[in-house]
Amino acid sequence: MADAGDHLYIAETPSEVKNAKGLHMVTQNTPNGQKVQILLEELAAAYGTQWTYTVINISTNEQKKEWFLRLDPNGRIPILIDNNQKPPFPVMETSAELLYLLKEYDKEDKFGFKDEFERSQALQWLFFWHGSGAPYQGQVNHFTKAAPEKIPYAITRYRNETLRVYGVIEIHLSGKYTGSPREYLAGKGKGKYSVADIGTWPWIKGWERSGFTKEEMSELPHLLQWIDRIAERDAVKKGIGEKYIQ
Repeated sequence: MADAGDHLYIAETPSEVKNAKGLHMVTQNTPNGQKVQILLEELAAAYGTQWTYTVINISTNEQKKEWFLRLDPNGRIPILIDNNQKPPFPVMETSAELLYLLKEYDKEDKFGFKDEFERSQALQWLFFWHGSGAPYQGQVNHFTKAAPEKIPYAITRYRNETLRVYGVIEIHLSGKYTGSPREYLAGKGKGKYSVADIGTWPWIKGWERSGFTKEEMSELPHLLQWIDRIAERDAVKKGIGEKYIQ
C-alpha cells in the first residue's frame, strides 16, 4: 500500500526538500517568508527548535513548478513541511503556518496565549493584517515597481488604503480610545509580543521601500515605535538576515 505522503515528492523535487528530516521550510527573504523565518528563529531561541530550509528564487517562477505545487497548490512561498508527522504534513499560507507552529512547537505559548480572549485578540490582528494590510501594500509595490505602465488611480487607491490600515494599527497602539497605549498588538495591558506582531511587522517595516514618506509616517508615531521595538529582537534580526538570502 502506498504511503499517504507519496504524492508530495517527485523526481524534480530538490533533494534537500524531499530528504529533509523534521521541519523544513521552502522560502525566500520576502516579507511573507520573513514571518515564518522569524517565528522559527524565536522558537529556536526559546526551545532549541531545529529546522532546515531551502531558499528559492521566486522571480524565476520556481514556485510554479510541479514539485512546489504538490506541496502548495497556490504556488506561494513560504511552504512549511513537517516531516515529524507521518506522513509528512505540508502547511501553506503564512498565518496558518504561524498558528501551526504555535500549536505544535510552542507548548508554553511564549508567542501565543493561553487565555482565550487574549488568543482571540491575537487572531483578530493576525487576520486583520493578512486580509487587509498585506494585500494592499503588496499592490502598492506592484503598481509602483512592477507594473508595465503607471496607473495613477491604482497607485493612489492602494497607497491610501495601506496608510488607512497603518492608521488603524496606530489607533490601537496609541490607546486613542482606551486611554492605555500598547507596546504590542495583542494581550492584556501593554500587550505581549506574539504571532500577531510577527505576522504583521515584516511588511510594515518596509514602509520606506514601498514609497511612503517620512512625512506620512510622522503621523503614526506609535507604529514607528512598534517597528523599532520589534527590530531590536535578536531572533528578528536572524529571521530577516543573510542566511535567508540566496
